[in-house]
Amino acid sequence: MEKDDTSSQIPFAEVADFSHIMDAVPPPAKTTRLLEQEVPSPISPPPCAPVLVSPLRVTLRRLFFFGSVILVNLSAVLWLADLFYRQGFHNSHYLILAIFALLNGLLVLGSFHALAGVWDWLFSWRAVRITRLTEQHEGPLAHRYAVVMPVYNEDIVKVCARVEAIFRSIEATGRLASFDFFILSDTTQLPLWVEEEVAWTNLCRKHNAFGRIFYRRRRINENRKAGNIGDFVKTWGGRYEGMLVLDADSLMEGRDIVSMARIMDVSPRLGILQTPPKLINGSSVFTRLQQFAMRLYGPLFIRGLNFWQLGQGSYWGHNALIRVKPFSEFCELPALPGKEPFGGKILSHDFVEAALMVKAGWEVWLAWDLEGTYEEAPPTLIDHLKRDRRWCQGNLQHLWLVFARGFPFPCRAHLFMGIMAYLGSPVWFLFLLISTWVAWDFRSSNLSQLPYEGYVGEYLSISGAEQAWYLAGMVLLLLFLPKILAYVGTVLHPRRRKGFGNTFSLTVGVMMEALLSALLAPSIMVSHTLMVAGMVMGRSVNWGTQTRETDGTPWMEAIRYHGPAILLGLAWSALAWYIGQSFFLWMTPILAGLILAAAVSVWTSRSRYGRALQRHKILATPEELVPPEVIRLTDGAVAAVDVALTAQSPAREGVVAAVVDPYVNGVHVSLLETDAQNHPEELTTKWLSEGPDSLNKQEMAEVMYSAQAMLQMHRNVWSLPFDQMHIRWSRAVESYRTRLEDFSSAEG
Repeated sequence: MEKDDTSSQIPFAEVADFSHIMDAVPPPAKTTRLLEQEVPSPISPPPCAPVLVSPLRVTLRRLFFFGSVILVNLSAVLWLADLFYRQGFHNSHYLILAIFALLNGLLVLGSFHALAGVWDWLFSWRAVRITRLTEQHEGPLAHRYAVVMPVYNEDIVKVCARVEAIFRSIEATGRLASFDFFILSDTTQLPLWVEEEVAWTNLCRKHNAFGRIFYRRRRINENRKAGNIGDFVKTWGGRYEGMLVLDADSLMEGRDIVSMARIMDVSPRLGILQTPPKLINGSSVFTRLQQFAMRLYGPLFIRGLNFWQLGQGSYWGHNALIRVKPFSEFCELPALPGKEPFGGKILSHDFVEAALMVKAGWEVWLAWDLEGTYEEAPPTLIDHLKRDRRWCQGNLQHLWLVFARGFPFPCRAHLFMGIMAYLGSPVWFLFLLISTWVAWDFRSSNLSQLPYEGYVGEYLSISGAEQAWYLAGMVLLLLFLPKILAYVGTVLHPRRRKGFGNTFSLTVGVMMEALLSALLAPSIMVSHTLMVAGMVMGRSVNWGTQTRETDGTPWMEAIRYHGPAILLGLAWSALAWYIGQSFFLWMTPILAGLILAAAVSVWTSRSRYGRALQRHKILATPEELVPPEVIRLTDGAVAAVDVALTAQSPAREGVVAAVVDPYVNGVHVSLLETDAQNHPEELTTKWLSEGPDSLNKQEMAEVMYSAQAMLQMHRNVWSLPFDQMHIRWSRAVESYRTRLEDFSSAEG
């Protein structure tokens, strides 16, 4: 097969001018802490910096908050102990009391966060907010800042759409000159690597952003996201006062980013400024459920959290501004003793980094009143639980650190709450098992309750049954109090109520959320329990790509994943019925959630049901009904896509495009380091003759990292006769002529 003469008219990549890309790559500006040849010097916050809240006020707030939590929880534990005394103490009651104290304490803690949020809202003129520091500040920013977005095997077109929207949003504020943007790739799929380079180039071309938006792919993906950020800090961190850390699905309004930078400018003690992101773009019932609950109930918890943590807050890993120098100095994460899953590299790095920053004297604040910060959620329950598997391992690693020397109390509290977010499930499961055993024991032994009055019965003149119902009512009140407070506050606030549709749609949404959450909770409990059990048996998690889009969970996958919960629910139901009808009815909410686990998982994963709810404004959010400007910018962002420079054309996609297409090859080669000594000739010969699939991933990566090899491959596929190369390469070359012929035919 002979080449057409027109093929020689297409220039080789080496003659194309890609110098603008090379000029756009910033020179390294390594931070002091991580330079081996320099002696590290301690970086301390300025002692004379203004203090937003007096130490006495901070102490009184924490004493009031945690003292109230302890008092209410202790009262409930004593109430239950007295009830057990009236029945006659069983040996298991001591264990039940201990577990109840822990579980009820967590419940009380959550409810009091909502109560503190209500208090903060009612007396808003006394609310503590760090944004108050910049209310009178205008003008240019005093320092330069970086916006960094780590990516790992993501849809790069959507990632670039978010970067473009943030870029344009900051540009609209007139402060773009103070910001640089970095796409930090840890992508392992080689075709996606090429697509990332092309999308980044198109984005920079369309917005004249070379030298403003940068792209870097790490060759060795060491230590996951923490290592990715650490590599940026070591290489370029010295150029910037702070870095805004985003996730691949993060989105933020430009005005809020500028406000955060301004706060860091005027707050020399500020180490990390965290914002509370809202969930957006949910299409399935499950994601709509999550974003509705977070949007309706979240503000109370966020304000309640800020009520006591103040300047010793936590960092959630994204949508936060970090001061680079102290982060580099103090936040190098140690390796934990032993191997994974409990040892080795720390997975949940964010909580630990915040604790290390606070320990060193820097402040970590939660900017609860910044509204324009967003992220997306996993689309199905199973995807959510798969992500939880990584977070579970990372949070349980904090068992090593919760009692570490030098951490202030708020840091220990954050680490403890993160641990109990996953350890709470097996504790709850154990509580239910022991309760079932006690009920079984009473039935099989035919024991009757002893006629003890107890202190409650003696002084309040109530029966044992009434005492049990009062306790159950208190637990239910604590469970639903945050939702009731948020619902009532929204109904009474016309503007906020309108953001959720109307009173009817809001009420239906609250009821649906409560019902589905009750059905989902038991299956999540079983899944978390199995996660913890797997860690105890030594199973470690892999670093997988997060699923962001899907249209439903197949029935077989749901049955396979939730099979243990379903079997447990059926067996437990039979046992509960055997013990007694009253016990069976008492356990019904748990048993129903277990038996219906697969059905609920499948139903909530369907986008068509989510769209039906959306049409009726059920589970609606303000961001869905009136999308903010940055979301509209993202929806219309197309700069990363260009038919003239693409790695997704038929017959030449991904790696093939990097070899054959002159412009894609030029972009790829221009981003490689000079490697005159690295030319894998044997691999390039094999690749040319046997085709794109002839090399394994490691071999292909070796060729793709060699600028000389990629240029030689490009030269060969365009200059050698087709019979000297694999047909896939010749077809890719021929596809250009086909496109020209199709174009000519269309014009004719």
